[in-house]
Amino acid sequence: MTKPDTARAIHAARAHLAANPGDGRGPDKPATAVVESGLRCRVDGEYASLVSDMPRAAGGAGSASSPGWLMRAAHAACDATVIAMRAADVGVELSTLEVTVGSESDDRGMFGSDDDVPAGSLETVVRIRIGAEGVPEGELQDIVHYALAHSPIGSTVSRAVPLREVIEIA
Repeated sequence: MTKPDTARAIHAARAHLAANPGDGRGPDKPATAVVESGLRCRVDGEYASLVSDMPRAAGGAGSASSPGWLMRAAHAACDATVIAMRAADVGVELSTLEVTVGSESDDRGMFGSDDDVPAGSLETVVRIRIGAEGVPEGELQDIVHYALAHSPIGSTVSRAVPLREVIEIA
């Protein structure tokens, strides 16, 4: 899809949702993980499959990326996508766009060795490298700030989202 095609698609979607707000909410495509062996999981969805594993120090075989890294990868890809969408939306041709998502965790939470330490990331850092010839720095910052405020994964990981568990005994 070219930049003008992307901008047209964004404008059309925005207009449709303004006229039909009920069309905005719906279920997302699920991802299903199946443990293949040890801590190695195969995750399948409608368009893709991937494999995760834990490092040896956590009891895995270290044969694939960890679920935490895959979450950071998804976050980086989502933020980069929404930044590129916003740039196309406002007619800016980016020459550089790189998003890196890192985090800091305390493994005591995951392993249950200290119940006062949460499992998962304690802090996430999103680094954006962006450039566009002849576009002022402030305009690029506005693109990034708008995009980060509208990034689905960034929004999801930065706020409390209700989690509903459904347990089926096989």
